[in-house]
Amino acid sequence: MTPCWMGVMALPRPHRFDVYIAAGGLLGGLLLVGIGLGTRPSSDPITLFDGPWPVLLPLTVLAGCELLRRTAPRAALLTGTAAICADLVTQGNLATILMFTDVVYAAVLYGPLASARRIQWITGLLTVAGTLVPFAVWRVPEALLIGVVVGVVAYGPAATGWIVRNHRDAAEAARLRAEQTALLAEMDRSQAVTAERARMARELHDMVANHLSAIAIHSTAALSIDDPATSREALTVIRENSVDGLAEMRRLIGILRDGDHDPSAVPTLDGLTALVDGARANGLDVTLDACHHGSVPAPVELAAYRIVQESLTNALKHACPGRVTVSLAERDGDLTIEVSSPYGDRDGPRAPGSGAGLVGMRERAALLGGTFRAGPRGALWTVHATLPVPEGESE
Repeated sequence: MTPCWMGVMALPRPHRFDVYIAAGGLLGGLLLVGIGLGTRPSSDPITLFDGPWPVLLPLTVLAGCELLRRTAPRAALLTGTAAICADLVTQGNLATILMFTDVVYAAVLYGPLASARRIQWITGLLTVAGTLVPFAVWRVPEALLIGVVVGVVAYGPAATGWIVRNHRDAAEAARLRAEQTALLAEMDRSQAVTAERARMARELHDMVANHLSAIAIHSTAALSIDDPATSREALTVIRENSVDGLAEMRRLIGILRDGDHDPSAVPTLDGLTALVDGARANGLDVTLDACHHGSVPAPVELAAYRIVQESLTNALKHACPGRVTVSLAERDGDLTIEVSSPYGDRDGPRAPGSGAGLVGMRERAALLGGTFRAGPRGALWTVHATLPVPEGESE
């Protein structure tokens, strides 16, 4: 059978500070007993047990209660209350009274919230009763001192514990709020970093992919066709795209390193003609139909430019021979972009792709609250995007 003592949960070890209080209170009380200093003379009517030795029992019990002031505050208070009542019928000991006040304080500070409130009410009522009842019975001003003593010994420590508890709870709540604020700030920072990385990834892909695709296609042509004129023409296109791509990379690196943002370097819709001319130089048969009126906000212009740029890059890599059409129209508060290219069976792309282009275009449209779709439409592959143009906003 399992011994019964194994089923009893052991109390937690007392806090080191509580051990110091208990030891100090017990030694101080023994010193007072040794020198014969009590709180009441032996001739006092309520002193039922004369002599120094009866004082030791409540003194020792309250010293034990001090060991439980933090780990079992309610049990310590109940036991301490019985001990202080026993101390009343002896000559009394100042150390016993001081330890009782500390037990009351600890019960309010460390005990459950409901118990702390009840202790406040009980000690307050005892103080009022200790003031009014003796005065009503004896009708002498000195009777009021009983209420003062009860207030100092019981209500005062309880009120102090309540105040300290409120300050401690407020400090803990402030600490939790600070931690939550720091956590939210860190989440915002992480989201901002992620969003910035995604933006730079889109910019890097859209700026460089067009030039590198042209370089890959023309270098393949130069290697596969043994014709000096064709090779020279391909090398000329490769050099132009290399220089343009390097300039774009330098601009992007400058923005990342210095944080400078040159508005004049941001692509606009006015640059679509040069973009289409560059696509023609790379071998695409492209036509541009741009009908938009008035100014368009810079974010919308940049998104539209990049969508057209990526669409032309995809057409250069994947489209069948034939005409590629680019159209822009502004109506009903939306800027509509549509790029169509011949779609059909091919042996494979003329340059490798990562699949990030469609993702980037969809992200650009979604960030502005627009729509995006891409897919086959009959014999054409069509990219269609609508970008809202807020009224009254222009750059």
